[in-house]
Amino acid sequence: MNVIEWAFGRRQTPAERLRKHQRALEKAQRELDRERQKLEQQEKKLIAEIKKSAKNGQMGACKIQAKDLVRTRRYIQKFYQMKTQLQAVSLRIQTVRSNEQMMQSMKGATALLGSMNRSMNLPALQRIAMEFERENDIMDQREEMMVDAIDDVTGLDDEEETDEVVNQVLDEIGVDLHSSLVDAPTSLASRNAAEKAKVAQAVGAGGGGGLGDDDDDDDLKARLDSLRRD
Repeated sequence: MNVIEWAFGRRQTPAERLRKHQRALEKAQRELDRERQKLEQQEKKLIAEIKKSAKNGQMGACKIQAKDLVRTRRYIQKFYQMKTQLQAVSLRIQTVRSNEQMMQSMKGATALLGSMNRSMNLPALQRIAMEFERENDIMDQREEMMVDAIDDVTGLDDEEETDEVVNQVLDEIGVDLHSSLVDAPTSLASRNAAEKAKVAQAVGAGGGGGLGDDDDDDDLKARLDSLRRD
């Protein structure tokens, strides 16, 4: 604290002045509420006194008390109006304070973003990204080498596991893989044998009908030779 602040007091900031005025307005509203409550109590007393004077036939006192009651009710209405006006002013001050706080927050955020953008080095960021990608590739290669080495040491055979899984599935659905594989060439051989038998029957039938026809015999032999080659 310098000499000027010690002599004349410290200069308040706009935010501090706004808070001071808002506290003064809130204090005034509380005082108005207390005065209004007193007038409302007085109003109830005047009403009771007016009723009492009317019962006793004191019409002069009754009129005076009635005027006092009207005046009291007017002041009560004025206090309500004054409090409403003070509330409006207080809300306006609160709005100004909120805007000022928002402006300060935006100012701080802008400064922070600016400093972060200035401190951000794009070439360095690109270099870091490239280094990360290279190290990631090296890690993948090492992982593959480790997996292969472990497989070699443990002696795991994927083919055997695959055959076991296939056989298990075929057993569940009621199919024998070995019998299916054996039946396939057998059926093919049987089909070829049936065709050869048909040709032999045709040859036998042809031989019984005409033994002297050499051209027909040569033709049948040529067909048999072609079937054997197939």
